[in-house]
Amino acid sequence: MARPFRFGVQARVLDDRDALVSTARQVEQLGYGELFSYDHIGTVDPFIPLVIAAEATERLRVGPLVLNNELHEPALLARTAATVDRLSSGRLVLGLGTGYMQSEHDAIGVLLRPPAERIERFEESIRALRALLDDGRCQLDGTYHHLAVDDLGIRPVQARVPFLIGGHGRRVVGIAGRHADVFQYTGLSHGAGGVPSAGGFDLAALDERTRWLEDAAGERADQIERSALVQLTRIGPDVGGRIPEMADRFGVSREVIEETPFVLVGSVEQVVDKLERLRERLGISHVVVRDPEGFAPVAEALTGR
Repeated sequence: MARPFRFGVQARVLDDRDALVSTARQVEQLGYGELFSYDHIGTVDPFIPLVIAAEATERLRVGPLVLNNELHEPALLARTAATVDRLSSGRLVLGLGTGYMQSEHDAIGVLLRPPAERIERFEESIRALRALLDDGRCQLDGTYHHLAVDDLGIRPVQARVPFLIGGHGRRVVGIAGRHADVFQYTGLSHGAGGVPSAGGFDLAALDERTRWLEDAAGERADQIERSALVQLTRIGPDVGGRIPEMADRFGVSREVIEETPFVLVGSVEQVVDKLERLRERLGISHVVVRDPEGFAPVAEALTGR
């Protein structure tokens, strides 16, 4: 059975308290269920704005989308996550990723491990985080982490803080299959130095990742909610003519733009139809956008449906 649609927003401005409070309240009033931050060097802390957003709203769930695992140690991250979940009355969604941008790591002198090591450390971190947040303790003598935590000292409100895992390659998708509550298709691949491109926009690539996810998940495949982080939205009766421009922007064909979940362009009816078709094909029911006001008519039409 298809999951009902849910919608979230990745905020753009997180360093101005008044603007953040206003955005969080607007997002909640428009019917979105979540507000997400981001984790990059040269921007705000990924967690502190979430506490303010949660305090300003009644039901809005909050989370980082997604954390760069290379910048975090699991015991300290678990402590922060549990604190944010408690201060938000149990509204944290913990978004997790491997990290990818070489220039950010170079800027602060923190090693960005080669992909194979980065992915191995990522799964080790997730296992530690799950134990620490679920049970408050973790004994781990791993390749990258050595933990002997008998009591984290703070417990989240939620019995299970949901993990949203975003990624592209087969090994990361496999980790999501084993551990994620939500798996997020990103549409982006990363070239030299981690520079992103639209390397995963076409449906054939998404079909392949869906198979990887389900193979790794096994019997728990139906328990994993599937999500898309939308890179661009344009909603209106006369925006279809901009599709060639968007195809040029992302370096893909018009046909890819018309089919991909990562660019949603057209009238409300056209985008609603597209999302319903994508849910049927890929199982995507959780959609995160960056223009809450412009996309609101679509979210209103589909939320809970």
